[in-house]
Amino acid sequence: MTGWRDGDVLRATGIPYARASRFQLPVPVPDWTEPLAATSLAPACPQGPVPFLDDVLGTRYGELPGSEDCQNLSITMPADLAPGERLPVMVWIHGGSYTTGSGDLAIFDPAVLVAENRVVVVSVTYRLGLFGFLATRNGRPANLGLLDQLEAFRWVRRNIAAFGGDPGSVTAFGQSAGGDAIAHLMATPEAPSLFKRAIIQSAPLGIARGRARMNHAMGIAAEAVTEHTPAMEVVGLESQVAQVARKFGLLAAMPFGTQYGHAPLPEEHAVEAAWNRSAPDIEVLIGYTSEEARLFLPRSPFLMRLARVPVAGSAAVRVVDRVVTETVYGKAARKFARRHARAGGKAHSYVLQWSAPGNIYGAAHTVDLPLLFGNRGTWDGAGLLAGAPWEEVHDVGRQIRSLWAAFARGDSLGETGGIPGVLTYQAA
Repeated sequence: MTGWRDGDVLRATGIPYARASRFQLPVPVPDWTEPLAATSLAPACPQGPVPFLDDVLGTRYGELPGSEDCQNLSITMPADLAPGERLPVMVWIHGGSYTTGSGDLAIFDPAVLVAENRVVVVSVTYRLGLFGFLATRNGRPANLGLLDQLEAFRWVRRNIAAFGGDPGSVTAFGQSAGGDAIAHLMATPEAPSLFKRAIIQSAPLGIARGRARMNHAMGIAAEAVTEHTPAMEVVGLESQVAQVARKFGLLAAMPFGTQYGHAPLPEEHAVEAAWNRSAPDIEVLIGYTSEEARLFLPRSPFLMRLARVPVAGSAAVRVVDRVVTETVYGKAARKFARRHARAGGKAHSYVLQWSAPGNIYGAAHTVDLPLLFGNRGTWDGAGLLAGAPWEEVHDVGRQIRSLWAAFARGDSLGETGGIPGVLTYQAA
């Protein structure tokens, strides 16, 4: 396999780990007998534009080509790997409400994390939306994107040693839907053989349950999509299918997602027992940002009007943010950590409080991303960071990257700890 050097790191990109026809289970890609040119970024699963997120995160729609053959991964490793060296491996599962994003987006470039901390990072791209996360009555499987991720972890277990990674020291880490996916991968019997640690960032676990009726209604609405519907027509229909979810309240904030009772997940009533079985073998760091819901403030005309009311308006907005943050993220994260610890596992929960000074988004959902993937060329113009000098972003980010890497190495975090003014954590 041939990759390329990129400053302080080596890259091998766009490596197929599985293949699947539309709505079919993934099949692992056979090992190569001829050299593979791993020099192209992995294509994204076909998806629609989200201009709001482009403004907040500095992304650009169409940055990567779209393809249904999106089951690829990319590997970033230190350029000065010594022969026989085995480094901790961190496997990144991106977020995006299970409908957007891609492992090789520039905002997820792990080069700084890798170079500063001597880890190997694997970035996974998987099927999204109607392609990957919705069952129908006519037999279309659920959880295809989750099954893709399992194949990626299996590929890592078989092959990562060839890239300087230690297959016995793998950490799964992901944010938002990516964190939710990792939590649900932990409910599969195979999980302890695939990764030893999990960092679950801002997973919306508070809306992961009680989705069966919504999923059923969405599945009926999606039956018009066939194996032959053009890919971008499928993407266009996603918003219509998602409209069906609106009557289900807060669950509609992430209409697509994992479905219990469909492979590889147990029935909903059995998921806690499944998590408990894996708990003794997987160490967990789980948390959220202190103002998750503020990401969505500018999208609500009502909240924006409320925020402009003198004195009482800003206080009311803070109450709304606190309630939604707790309901969707905070309470469920702490509960997950406590259950994990009671089941014999090791768990820490954290809260990230940092924000750009004076920024309307505050410590919002996704504010951890520029701190973890601190590439100035990518992030400097993001709305989420407006008001913060890059030196501060880099310094705070360096400390978070160091903490994440220490966890991935298996270093003890102690009972409590954190980064002053930025993040606090405690053992469950």
